[in-house]
Amino acid sequence: MTNTDNTSLIRIARASGTSEVAPPLDLGARVRELRKARDWTLEQAAQKAGLARSTLSKIENGQMSPTYDALKKLAVGLGISVPQLFTQPSKGQVNGRMAMTRSGEGQNQITTTYEHELLADQLTKKSMLPYRARIRARSMDEFDGWVRHDGEEFLYVLTGTIRLFTEFYEPVEMKRGDSAYYDATMGHNVVSTSQEDATILWVTSLT
Repeated sequence: MTNTDNTSLIRIARASGTSEVAPPLDLGARVRELRKARDWTLEQAAQKAGLARSTLSKIENGQMSPTYDALKKLAVGLGISVPQLFTQPSKGQVNGRMAMTRSGEGQNQITTTYEHELLADQLTKKSMLPYRARIRARSMDEFDGWVRHDGEEFLYVLTGTIRLFTEFYEPVEMKRGDSAYYDATMGHNVVSTSQEDATILWVTSLT
């Protein structure tokens, strides 16, 4: 597998996370978003904030501008500070996003040295790229030089044993349950040392 093959996953993920200009904050929509992120009904949220249900409904629908006292009650009820009511979620992400990938249902990317199963691939603008990898390589000779890319990387051995090669350190033998966190701009490659292909969880930062 070439350096380009391995880093293509990272480049594709970064491309899908291109930043966009956020629209002006809509307070009503922001309050509704925070309420729904907590899976609360209007009645539940109004009760926690000490407001009338009709008042909260009008705030969410932009039919009234809340007083500062009402804003304080809303913030306390939601468990946040008043400024957070007016703070756009970073990178346009909605609070409470979640993606679940069932076993074997990730997007597969197969190369001569690794078999990658991308996890949570339905989410865009991620800060991390998680993937499960089956390590097919048994020797450094199977790689076309070092793999390197921007960001940081976390590796966790799920099954089997591996040898982690890095540009500035001696090779490290790793078994199930072992983990490593390293600068991904440093050259790195992984080979299986067990009879069966080892499997690992890889998480790569995209920012």
